[in-house]
Amino acid sequence: MSSKAYKALFMAIGILSLGYMIYGTGPLVIWENISRTGIWFIPVIGSWLVIYILNALAFRSIIREPNLPESNLSFWSVLKLTVSGYAINYITPFVALGGEPYRILELKPALGIQKATSSVLLYSLMHMFSHVIFWLVSIVLIVAVVPLNNVMLAGCGILLVTGLVLGYWFINVYKKGFTVSTFRLLEKIPIVKTKARAFALKNSETLYEVDEQIRILYAERRNVFYLSLFYEFVARVIGCAEIFFTAHAIGLGMSLSESLIISSGSSLFANLIFFFPMQLGTREGGLALALSSVGFAASQGIFIGIVMRIREIVWIIIGLALITKKSKVKQEAALVE
Repeated sequence: MSSKAYKALFMAIGILSLGYMIYGTGPLVIWENISRTGIWFIPVIGSWLVIYILNALAFRSIIREPNLPESNLSFWSVLKLTVSGYAINYITPFVALGGEPYRILELKPALGIQKATSSVLLYSLMHMFSHVIFWLVSIVLIVAVVPLNNVMLAGCGILLVTGLVLGYWFINVYKKGFTVSTFRLLEKIPIVKTKARAFALKNSETLYEVDEQIRILYAERRNVFYLSLFYEFVARVIGCAEIFFTAHAIGLGMSLSESLIISSGSSLFANLIFFFPMQLGTREGGLALALSSVGFAASQGIFIGIVMRIREIVWIIIGLALITKKSKVKQEAALVE
């Protein structure tokens, strides 16, 4: 599918999904909750600008290589890809990965398919890896701050082990790559093995090159690896700010550590139910559980969840608007040529 066709498809999906979100939430409910949040709604929206800037810095640090002048993309072009890619992910059902093919298609003219694919995969891996690190840090904070019974302690222990196992898997992926091994696994599954084998044979050079780029980031660009991870982890921490700001808008005396616990707890629950588009219903349930665990009324999770959904609507509109703009990446590719 061409870049233009892909943009048209996701613009259509985006408009329909946006309309569904507004209809499902209710225009009156949206206005009432913005009014109730008051001036605090500005830092709620603004905190995500900071998050996207950090995401873009992480993404750009992965893309740039000293020996590849064409990879020196402007910060604005990478920020545009970051915001629009996440807007597509918000509206994409089933694992929310629609933004990745979009980013690859947009980067391809400047970087080529292999570098574009490896850069997007590396950033997606870094984004997920930082989430695992964030969860591990949060578990330590939960044990230190929240009064836990034996069942909750056992749950934290299970999550800690799970997080460590995932962390070990991510490090192995960075050391060895995973695209070739993934297709070898798919070739053993009866339903998809024929198509997987055909795709792997046709694109074997690209798959090996992508794995090599993944390995190089960890083995030979270690400073870039840690810098990107740092940006992404800080973005996760700043993500707690919207819960903190929203809670203070309704008079909840929430501390920053409590907002971090609530953010990590609700995101863990939402990611366990990863196949729901726009996390419909899962976020509110996670917020209710997390709020009650630190002594707040679970019902307040509904208000916080609605404000977070309104914030998503705002940034989806911004992301879809950025998709319609002419790609700066393609313009930069033309200049390089």
